[in-house]
Amino acid sequence: MRYDQIFSDAISRLHDEGRYRVFVDILRDRGAYPGARCFDAAGEARPITVWCSNDYLGMGQHPEVLEAMEAAIADVGAGSGGTRNISGNTHYHIELERELADLHGKESALLFTSGYVSNDATLATLGKLLPGCVIFSDELNHASMIAGIRNAGCERKIFRHNDLAHLEALLAETDPARPKLIAFESVYSMDGDVAQIAAICDLADRYQALTYLDEVHAVGMYGPRGGGISERDGVAHRISVIEGTLAKAFGVMGGYIAADRAIVDCIRSYAPGFIFTTSLSPVLAAGALASVRHLKASTDEREGQQAAARRLKSLFRAAGLPVLPSDTHIVPLLVGDPIQAKALSDHLLIEHGVYVQPINFPTVPRGTERLRFTPGPLHGEDEMKALTAALAAWYFPYRMPIAA
Repeated sequence: MRYDQIFSDAISRLHDEGRYRVFVDILRDRGAYPGARCFDAAGEARPITVWCSNDYLGMGQHPEVLEAMEAAIADVGAGSGGTRNISGNTHYHIELERELADLHGKESALLFTSGYVSNDATLATLGKLLPGCVIFSDELNHASMIAGIRNAGCERKIFRHNDLAHLEALLAETDPARPKLIAFESVYSMDGDVAQIAAICDLADRYQALTYLDEVHAVGMYGPRGGGISERDGVAHRISVIEGTLAKAFGVMGGYIAADRAIVDCIRSYAPGFIFTTSLSPVLAAGALASVRHLKASTDEREGQQAAARRLKSLFRAAGLPVLPSDTHIVPLLVGDPIQAKALSDHLLIEHGVYVQPINFPTVPRGTERLRFTPGPLHGEDEMKALTAALAAWYFPYRMPIAA
């Protein structure tokens, strides 16, 4: 058996399809977001501008967050010391869970090491605890949700993306006596579209189903206190379980769920992905705590980010660039070919100091490969115009250049 050949062939297939992923070697510049340094093979650094970060609001650079983390490491040290069950539970974790429960108007919350783990562990555990459960999943749900549903080992039914008629048909054909769970996202990060949360809750009420809402691309971003689309639309109280992340708009690391006390206690007590994993460093918990508290009170970051997204979309459309429709802060630009998407990404980085990674299959369907821009409140007008001009020169090489 030639194991080395099997692995070599697997990597070769990715190269042939233009889907081999390359990680850019960068360091962000503290206090200068979205500025960063990019390192070449010789270790030489040059300045770049980051356009694809999920640190949507720049909270990973916010002075209050950094001060909280520095104070925590001075107070308690670096690591948590173990799992929450043994030695990794700290006052920072407890305070953060209280803040997150309050953010979503729920009785309780539970921290995980990442949003992926929170989705996988919670959905798998819910499916196993509910006898005969059927999970109804939007076809564009994140890979972590898909993994959790598969790990649940229960029956699953996939409904077409945001197609409520299809969802209802699947609910209607299912035995009314069986437990049901509808799993979906609020903001779908590759297209930037939004779920019809209230209408899904109506179906859940009609067919006696629980609801599981992934708000990872919306927490911190929407709602008067950053509670997400469910807070913005006034429907958070109708959702059984809200899942979120601390690694995007909140700018740090970690995932969580918020729900009724009984549900959270069951996940805490039964989910292997929680029980057997070292808890978040208290330093991270302290930073996330400061970020959540800040964004509950401040709307400046959210308003600035939304204004930046609107402006960049407007510039792209005016230049004739193939920007895909988006109702949110996500600005997807269609390329349609994995090799060209990588070539454009490389060109922007090398020639213009613009860092944006290509998005290829399986993250998006083949033929819809794209660049995904996430302008933030600290991206300036001149930077947006220069980016637009660079893209227009690539897409329309024979057109007169637009003014940057």
